[in-house]
Amino acid sequence: MLKGKAALVTGSTSGIGKAIATRLAAEGANVMLNGFGDAKEVEALRAGLERDHKVTAAYSGADLTRTDDIAQMMDQAKAAFGGVDILVNNAGVQHVAPIEEFPVAKWDLIIALNLTSAFHTTRLALPFMKSRKWGRILNMGSAHAKVASPFKSAYVAAKHGLSGLTKTTALEGAEYGVRANLICPGYVHTPLVDGQIGDTAKARGLSRDDVIKNVILAAQPTKEFVTVEQIAGFAAFLCSPSGDAINGAELSIDGGWTAQ
Repeated sequence: MLKGKAALVTGSTSGIGKAIATRLAAEGANVMLNGFGDAKEVEALRAGLERDHKVTAAYSGADLTRTDDIAQMMDQAKAAFGGVDILVNNAGVQHVAPIEEFPVAKWDLIIALNLTSAFHTTRLALPFMKSRKWGRILNMGSAHAKVASPFKSAYVAAKHGLSGLTKTTALEGAEYGVRANLICPGYVHTPLVDGQIGDTAKARGLSRDDVIKNVILAAQPTKEFVTVEQIAGFAAFLCSPSGDAINGAELSIDGGWTAQ
């Protein structure tokens, strides 16, 4: 379906980004990975994509809080593939604290990584997409792009801002065959969330099952985690011809969280 296309997926050395990169490679797209992690594990992932899916896979260790690093990553993708047809802005970080106690450095980091980096990758990817009359920009939002939770001021602000960036990009790219959409997952059982489960269970004297059902998934009516495979499949659908008319949308995949 995506043979001949090139995808750049930020934050793709683990979790949601890894699943999306793997699915796009399975659909035939060449892929550039980005993220931090053990060098041997990252190389094994990159080589595995090439071996298993007969595509070209590259890797950039760019720090997305640094504008120069982002520019170098985009140049690397251009050198490897000619340009980026599919851009998935997935990299992100979280911190939880009351507003009056929220560390300024954490606010700056979250806004830089979760929001500003997506602006820079988008502005650098768009000219190639417009020249090809085809492009897909998938920004990883969250239920928190639509609703708020206490103590997550920076994350909620960044995801709401990402929604606005997505809609503006969708309007500017519409007549050039470029589609931009915001994927808004609920809680996904990633290694990061698994760590939160253990910490919460210890702090509150609860079992893991109680934490999952009554704390982590309290807002999700299904009481089930969204899986990385479900998100990856959704991303692949948006890159398919069936997704051509979907543009500028905030697309929930949250078990009913934001239906309440």
